[in-house]
Amino acid sequence: MNRLTEAMGRALARYLQTPTGRYRSYAVTPLPLLRACLRPADILLVEGDTRISAAIKYLTTSTWSHAAFYVGDPDGCDLIEADLERGVRYVSLEHYAHLNTRVCRPVGIDGTDLDRVVAYMRASIGRSYDLRNVIDLARYLLPEPPVPRRWRRRMIALGSGDPTRAICSTLIAQAFQIVRYPILPEIKVDPDDPVRREILHIRDHSLFAPRDFDLSPYFANVKPTIERGFDYQALHWYDGGPGAEGVSRPSPPS
Repeated sequence: MNRLTEAMGRALARYLQTPTGRYRSYAVTPLPLLRACLRPADILLVEGDTRISAAIKYLTTSTWSHAAFYVGDPDGCDLIEADLERGVRYVSLEHYAHLNTRVCRPVGIDGTDLDRVVAYMRASIGRSYDLRNVIDLARYLLPEPPVPRRWRRRMIALGSGDPTRAICSTLIAQAFQIVRYPILPEIKVDPDDPVRREILHIRDHSLFAPRDFDLSPYFANVKPTIERGFDYQALHWYDGGPGAEGVSRPSPPS
């Protein structure tokens, strides 16, 4: 029975990882620019083009369907990610060169804590998604499952134990939680405090989605085109007139 369910799980994983063919990129950052911008512990959010990406974007009401952790190791080991078929692995930046991305950077994190987060991610290499949990995989079969909005995030965390923890954003959330670096903590009033001060509660890692790093007030959105210096007057624009050919450069202000 285990062999049968694992075989079914692998077939389902391959299906979910297949590109849909409907993806359109619109603001892809040139690879050299992206590489020059990234630092260890940056999170690369990806707008994926696969069947599972479509479901995650719908369930999280977000552009971003995947999160990868930048380490900058040599020999094409730029990122660490949790892949549905291959588990936690190294992957090169080139793997996502054709997709829209966003860089999210933890702000003010202590150097020692940053090293601990990076070490945790490196130590996670080889962890795998339990492909025998077919029910856990089946949640992504429909690109737009008929789930009420208030339940969608809970559907991301369907299942229990290691099968869920190998998902991309939950693994990264675990890494930051070991040093108590916040992503999107719950804010509650301390019932034992006479002045009713607010305190932060760590959310369960299984509830994190890629967009949480984008929404987090503790991660900066880093845009490579701006970081390296941007001059809008140096851009070449299409003339736009009927029958116009080529491009034109805007005239500098007088």
